[in-house]
Amino acid sequence: MALLERWLSEARSAAEPQPDALAFVTTGADGRPSARTVSLKRVEDDALVFTSALWTRKAREIEANPLVALLFHWPTLGRQIHVAGRAAVAERALAVELFSERELSHRVQTLVSRQGTSIEDIEPLRARHAHLMRVLEAPPECPPDWGAIRVVPEAVEFWSQASDRMHDRVLFEQAGEGWRRSRLAP
Repeated sequence: MALLERWLSEARSAAEPQPDALAFVTTGADGRPSARTVSLKRVEDDALVFTSALWTRKAREIEANPLVALLFHWPTLGRQIHVAGRAAVAERALAVELFSERELSHRVQTLVSRQGTSIEDIEPLRARHAHLMRVLEAPPECPPDWGAIRVVPEAVEFWSQASDRMHDRVLFEQAGEGWRRSRLAP
């Protein structure tokens, strides 16, 4: 996790666009993978944390199958980190804390839109969002169906691009109480 944090820090320092963005992959009940981009909110000693509405497809898929994959990609640095692990909804207090750290407009958007549901027209949502931004006297509370998702890695691969296509790949796999390190062929 220390190396992952160092690479994140280097991506931020290098002005990599959206350095905290990552692909998050779940699997549906039919076995079909589903990927979307999310923003990393926190790195803990043994987990990665992001937030989500708990009615979404990703939340339902995590509940049915907690095995997930994450992929950070920083093209200007020529680096990727692939994480395979187990996801679970974290404690409510963490969701409330992270919700309070969101930009006000993002918190209001959470109240206005049921992410992933079918709509006829986006304009009524935009109008409601604009109205709430004008009239709200205090930031909204964290909705009860909003949560933090914690992913505990079981394997983490660090990939560094090489111009000769002999990319450097270092894999850390959980082994009992510690981690086993190996190098993979490009």
